[in-house]
Amino acid sequence: MIFKALYLEKDNSGFRAGIRDLSDEQLASGAAAGDVVVRISHSTLNYKDGLALCNRSPVVRNWPMVPGIDGAGIVESSSHPDWQPGDAVVLNGWGVGETHWGCLAQKARLKGDWLVRLPDSIDARDAMAIGTAGYTAMLCTMALDRHGVEPGDGEILVTGAAGGVGSVAIALLAGRGYRVVASTGRADEADYLRALGAAEVIDRALLSAPGKPLQRERWAGVVDAVGSHTLANACAQTRYRGTVTACGLAQGMDFPASVAPFILRAVTLAGVDSVMCPMADRREAWSRLAKELDRSLLARITSEIGLGEALAKAEALLAGKVRGRIVVDVSR
Repeated sequence: MIFKALYLEKDNSGFRAGIRDLSDEQLASGAAAGDVVVRISHSTLNYKDGLALCNRSPVVRNWPMVPGIDGAGIVESSSHPDWQPGDAVVLNGWGVGETHWGCLAQKARLKGDWLVRLPDSIDARDAMAIGTAGYTAMLCTMALDRHGVEPGDGEILVTGAAGGVGSVAIALLAGRGYRVVASTGRADEADYLRALGAAEVIDRALLSAPGKPLQRERWAGVVDAVGSHTLANACAQTRYRGTVTACGLAQGMDFPASVAPFILRAVTLAGVDSVMCPMADRREAWSRLAKELDRSLLARITSEIGLGEALAKAEALLAGKVRGRIVVDVSR
């Protein structure tokens, strides 16, 4: 059967991206390692997808490629013992859209070991409104829990607050009773961030320039999706025995910091990886998202586009002009 997909090619004549009609035979060839075929109903655009679609970074490792690190839909066929036709599933990460054909398409051939069963209360569209960004935000919340950060311990800083990770992190943490401070470079998004639960909104410029190794203690915990000087300053401002979760690099991959917060204030820097995260943690994250995320807030966080709009929207995403989450309805 024929299905539509975003298709990326790169060769001696250059880089090309566009909507293509693909066949089941091409899917089997391009995603040969998969043992489950999923009819994708919704995907999403993450920052990494934007980089791939715009050829801005070596995200794609095999060519040609169907991008899309997230997908949700219904199992069409399976040779994996855990999955049967009709099962509702969600996929995040595992190198999909990088080394293995991804989910910005109407079908994806995936490994059954990568799939998570969708909780009954979450449909495919809401799953992609959450997406890798929201699932990562929950992994950060789980890390704060593991390190004993409680609402009574003090304020939680969320950087890159108007982005996907930040938006969901604010909603999750505020919903659990934390006082959340949102850092953003977009002052016009202050009302949006407060509507999600932020108690205070600060200018990212307060964190994004080089700072002292130790600064006034403020944060009991941090969710950082920015990296570079922002992460270094967040660590320098974290209170004794506080925890900083690091999950992104929007400002940069560097970490121009000192060991002082870690050896003088016993601050924990907890790395959060969504791509190769163990299955037990993935299942816990999705189970908790089903229970803890106020999904009435997803309407504020989410915009929806069709598959044919993804290329233009990817440029806006990389330019920092997109708020929250972008759901891609692959049927249009």
